[in-house]
Amino acid sequence: MTNICSQTVITVPPQTIQLEQRWDKIFLQSDKVEHFKVTFKNRYGITLAADLYRPKNSPDKLSAIVVAGPFGAVKEQVSGFYAQTLAERGFFALAFDPSFTGESSGLPRNQASVEIYTEDFSAAIDYIGSLDCVEREHIGILGICGWGGMALNASSIDTRIKAVATVVMYDMSRVISKGYNDSMTEGQRLAMKQSLNNSRCDDSQHSYATLNPRNNITVDQITDETPQFIADYSRFYTTKRGFHIRSVNSNPNGSWVLSMPLSFINQSLLNHAHEIECPTLIIAGEKAHSRYFSEDAFNKVGSKNKELMIIPNAVHTDLYDNTTNKIPFDKLETFFSANIL
Repeated sequence: MTNICSQTVITVPPQTIQLEQRWDKIFLQSDKVEHFKVTFKNRYGITLAADLYRPKNSPDKLSAIVVAGPFGAVKEQVSGFYAQTLAERGFFALAFDPSFTGESSGLPRNQASVEIYTEDFSAAIDYIGSLDCVEREHIGILGICGWGGMALNASSIDTRIKAVATVVMYDMSRVISKGYNDSMTEGQRLAMKQSLNNSRCDDSQHSYATLNPRNNITVDQITDETPQFIADYSRFYTTKRGFHIRSVNSNPNGSWVLSMPLSFINQSLLNHAHEIECPTLIIAGEKAHSRYFSEDAFNKVGSKNKELMIIPNAVHTDLYDNTTNKIPFDKLETFFSANIL
């Protein structure tokens, strides 16, 4: 007689996307721009939620820019601010919530994937390029923080991207697999893999939905020993300045799922950066802890039309919301105007 282990089959119902219609961004709504909430699917069947920003009294056809980031943020935070500002400057702009986060669908919640996140950029191009008011041959993308790496990865494979810009980019595959400044030893890397995989059996009984603790400390937990960039993240994501309840980086009840690092450990986002041919602008803060990611990425990008711009005295989060007036919007406008119009 053959003994068969009993199994419980769980049917997951389709997710219902509910979009918040009131203005719930961390930035003020512009009176120069029309705003629309939209949804579209990526090629994995995940429904993405997005904000469209269009300049008022604009021509029938516009060039477009797709914006995403930072890693763990939502469209109501940094990407939406950038998108609305670029729309004020004459572009049709779209900021989206990545798969598994914000108002987008995907289970488990707070998951991340090198492949699916890169696909999200291309799916956004599919959508925005289908609109009658957009010049399909004139689309660029902008990735902020961890989505800078995604933007470069997307640009190495999606030839429809006419120009790519990154701001304070992270190479998430590098930092997760090697630690900051590549400081992780082989022993530490092995221990990380063992820990992640040893947790899988138990986690699978909970649909891989177990969350790690809160991603950022609160401002009252900052001490003299707290690294400056950790304190900067806290002052942005956990205070009125940048807090949003749907953001993984703000969520007080937990952050990424336990298994999130797995797809980043052995998949390099910049393996094919040398194949990027479109114009590329990489912007970093002079004093940002992330600066080395931008400088190394710049050296890897194959485009003959590329530029590295270092913002004097700027730390990483200075380029999130412009409270220090350091975001080079004039440069971004000039770059995209020259290369996607």
